[in-house]
Amino acid sequence: MFIRNESFSEFIQSYKVVTALIAVNLFFLIWTEVFPFLGGYEIYLLGVGNNAAVALGEYWRLFTPIFLHGGLMHFAFNSFSLFLFGPSLETMLGRVKFISLYLATGVIANIATFYLGDPMLLHLGASGAIFGLFGLYLYIVLMRKELLPQASQQIILTIIVIGVIMTFVNPGINILAHLFGLISGLAVAPLFLSRVNRVSRYQRAHEPDEIGFDPQRWAKRKQHRERMWLYIIGGIAAMISFFWLVDFLFLSRLW
Repeated sequence: MFIRNESFSEFIQSYKVVTALIAVNLFFLIWTEVFPFLGGYEIYLLGVGNNAAVALGEYWRLFTPIFLHGGLMHFAFNSFSLFLFGPSLETMLGRVKFISLYLATGVIANIATFYLGDPMLLHLGASGAIFGLFGLYLYIVLMRKELLPQASQQIILTIIVIGVIMTFVNPGINILAHLFGLISGLAVAPLFLSRVNRVSRYQRAHEPDEIGFDPQRWAKRKQHRERMWLYIIGGIAAMISFFWLVDFLFLSRLW
């Protein structure tokens, strides 16, 4: 279930939200790390989690750190976790619920960091959202076992235990974000899983147009790919526009 054997194009077509999230994370990593002189440094300063700034009213910082990372290894760890464990939830929940879960648990983790963390703390990364996904998986293992095979349940429990242990062992980890991401995912799981059952999960996993011969299949796939790239480019453009707007409002306050 967590072993990815799709081709690159099949993965993109099947898991659009996971692909878009990884692409956005990569875009901002390259912008802030490789091209700081092209506005990347300003984007980093405006988007990083900053408890003192949030206390002054910069509430967007409860959201923007989810898409920023402190280097290649930080990005690689979170993106690889999303790559492995995101697709099954995107299939199970559907795209809207999945992205809502990801963003909601990430924001809740950052709110907990703001209220319980050091007032001068700076933080960034998608770890709170990733642990939110693990929290929903944990609820499935505890309360909805029929949604996951036994082997997958064991893998999830092992990953969660290792993740929690490493949270306290590794230096520089936002412990509050990890813990409250996990707790929030566990808490909201009943809401997100209320209409999910084993049958509906597999119905979503197997698209009806995969069976039989369609003479327009390749034309449809081409159109599908074109729309997909439009969505990705549009999403990136929207994120850039958002940060530029934040930049404008921030500079306006300085003046």
